[in-house]
Amino acid sequence: MSQSRITRQRIWERLKGVARADTRFHMNFADFIPDFDGVEAATDRIEALAAFRGCRLAFVTPDNSTTELRRRLIAARVPMVTATYNIQRGFLYLAPDAVPEGAEPYAAWLDGIEHFAKPVTLEDIAALGRFDFMATGASAVSVDGVRFGKGHGFFDLEWGMFTDLGLALDTTPVAAIVHDVQVVEDHLQMNETDIPVDLIATPTRLIRVERPGRRPRGVKWELLTTQEIQQIPPLSELARIRGVA
Repeated sequence: MSQSRITRQRIWERLKGVARADTRFHMNFADFIPDFDGVEAATDRIEALAAFRGCRLAFVTPDNSTTELRRRLIAARVPMVTATYNIQRGFLYLAPDAVPEGAEPYAAWLDGIEHFAKPVTLEDIAALGRFDFMATGASAVSVDGVRFGKGHGFFDLEWGMFTDLGLALDTTPVAAIVHDVQVVEDHLQMNETDIPVDLIATPTRLIRVERPGRRPRGVKWELLTTQEIQQIPPLSELARIRGVA
């Protein structure tokens, strides 16, 4: 069993005591990244950052643990891009004036954002400009910024697509919102597809990561099958743009 799989299994056991169950996936953490007790305090730490206050366009993953951050971005009228579940229907764009006052909590949930946001292609996102801030959930994250998702690599793909088009840069701040039990105190070795985060926000602390080098850039096409490319619409779009078979 791989190190990342062992780490996930260990963290998932700890999460059972603090996680908030999903209405569809219950406590099956292999299918979703959960919200948790204390997420409001963790999000307070993100909201206090200069990167949040100066944000003109954000990307936030469709994780349960980022719901509160999405609500605050909506309330602050910050335009936002998110992905559909597992990127199966591509990306969604939520314009700053799309949500009526008072509807922010509903719009922050995945079902709600589907109602208020509009589907967008990578070309549409490119017309919006670069992301100023990116946030994600995680199954686990090490103190040196190595993030483990559900095990399917969707954030790695999103980062690859965005960096290929210049929508995200190595300097773009990336934050993970997690519970303290999800923080791995070990320093872990990164592989070629790991996208380290710069900030880790938990209910009790904000960890600023000193990255030893640059993040990977672009999509690692050689690691994908034709079927995987065809199943994710924006990946297929980028493959056509780049002439990838």
